[in-house]
Amino acid sequence: MEKLYTKDTQAIFWNNNKTAIQRMLDYDYTIQRKTPSVAAIVAPTSGNKFEKFFYGPDEVMIPLYKSTAAAKKEHANADVLLNFASFRTAYDVTMEAVELGGFSSIMVTAEGIPERLARKMNNTARNAGVTVIGPATVGAIAPGAFKIANIGGTIENIVNSKLHRAGSCGLVTRSGGLFNELSNIIAINADGIAEGVAIGGDRFVGSVFIDNMLRMEKNPEVKYMVLLGEVGGTEEYKIIEAIKNGQIKKPVIAWCIGTIAKHFSTGVQFGHAGASANAEAETAAAKNSAMAEAGIYVPSSFNDLPATINKVYTDMLAAGTISEIPEPSMSLVPKVRRSKEFICTISDDRGEECTYAGFPISSVATPDTGKGIGDVISLLWFKKQYPKWATDFIETVIKTVADHGPAVSGAHNAKVTARAGKSVVESLVTGLLTIGPRFGGAIDGAAKYFKHADDNNLDPKAFLKYMKGEGVPIPGIGHRIKSLKNPDLRVTGLMNYAAEHFPATPLLDYARTVEALTTSKKENLILNVDGTIGILMVDMWRALGYSENEINEFIESGTLNAFFIVGRSIGFIGHVLDEKRLAMPMYRHPMDDILYDVPEAEKL
Repeated sequence: MEKLYTKDTQAIFWNNNKTAIQRMLDYDYTIQRKTPSVAAIVAPTSGNKFEKFFYGPDEVMIPLYKSTAAAKKEHANADVLLNFASFRTAYDVTMEAVELGGFSSIMVTAEGIPERLARKMNNTARNAGVTVIGPATVGAIAPGAFKIANIGGTIENIVNSKLHRAGSCGLVTRSGGLFNELSNIIAINADGIAEGVAIGGDRFVGSVFIDNMLRMEKNPEVKYMVLLGEVGGTEEYKIIEAIKNGQIKKPVIAWCIGTIAKHFSTGVQFGHAGASANAEAETAAAKNSAMAEAGIYVPSSFNDLPATINKVYTDMLAAGTISEIPEPSMSLVPKVRRSKEFICTISDDRGEECTYAGFPISSVATPDTGKGIGDVISLLWFKKQYPKWATDFIETVIKTVADHGPAVSGAHNAKVTARAGKSVVESLVTGLLTIGPRFGGAIDGAAKYFKHADDNNLDPKAFLKYMKGEGVPIPGIGHRIKSLKNPDLRVTGLMNYAAEHFPATPLLDYARTVEALTTSKKENLILNVDGTIGILMVDMWRALGYSENEINEFIESGTLNAFFIVGRSIGFIGHVLDEKRLAMPMYRHPMDDILYDVPEAEKL
């Protein structure tokens, strides 16, 4: 792997750290990335489906998931996990991600992960070919391509430090704060960095100095490297060996901080968990001396580091090893941004022509397009292009439920309201308000309960026992008039269509076994039209590739009832217009159809 990240790299962010995510998106906008670098957020305790963030002056919606597995399934191209879990959870999150696979690198921001677990985590990731950055890190950056969370600081500091575009230096540090400081020093004294990693301050980290510097050796954008080590550990000696054996050929500038420790009479523990020398070889002075002997550019003090960087850079520039880097165009992040109050993901009226889920209305509306109402519903309700067999089925459902005569409650209410002189809209609404659990709701109920039974492998007898325990009549079973001997032709038509056009009908097949049991008790306990529609809708969605959770959401949100609402609106309007056409007078219910039982009220 020559480069850790590219301009196409996308990440899954574990934990909804809004400030860090917004900084990443501001960076993306500044460097003019085509797609945001954060593809998804894992937020196990959130009830939201997405989070809004600014992308320049506009907003974008980033989806939220309950688990890493769910996010990875939907965003397979996101191969970086930014693990912002606490030290109590970070180990488990990382191990799960390594086991899932598909991640090239994982950044772990938590510090204080127990050392035994950190070593196991790092070893497991290394064996799986996964680069772990951290624990206890602010991350890494590939200037002009991708940056992790808060590394580099604010967007103003990033631009001042030339982190908005690739320079010539490969920078590796332990400290995140000093990474930012070194980035600025390199920008002032050279042309900025091409790739940088803060490996983390814990004693045991995933990728160490040698891992990152061997990769940078292969990165053609990196012309020389700067290493900022520190007191404690022996990782710097691996760099020395790599230079001696020719693995690293590019110039290396290095300094180990913590040389002041020699002025103390006892061992000193610096800020990082690993910043403590347990032997002479681990002292900053010993490592600086060893690196200088190996031919690494080592200044006499940290204060001289900027001058050393400038000399190496100017010498390489004069030799033609490094070329001047032109400044790319940037987008400026607005200082003031306002969040939108409404969100619309199904249609857009801002252009020359309104679109339905990205398709101009003219491309689906006129007869020559060959598109129908089913196509429009698939676009506006589901944001998908359904195949013809599915859109024809939707239209069949709407035609099937359009009307059921004037006696049903919805039609009756619409007619009474129309006769009171109300408008078409007002009359239609009174009819629609009757749709619910007792009128039209059997479509939702049938889908819900039959799917539950099928999902839980309940045989027909067990299903009937379950429904009895719920105290609920089986939705979709039973008809006042129709029976086995007098079948409902609407049901027959729907079943015949499904048999001919559906790829499979597993839930309908299951429902037919339930029907065989219920009709053995009573002939009219047949699968009725509402039940057939609800069950076949589930079979349709399964055949279209929706997950079981997505189908459950459709059922719970009332999507099935919506088909009944649309279809029955046609009939209600017909009844309303019929009343208007006939100029029917105000309706008054006949008194002889009312049972009056009105005794004198009790005096209190």
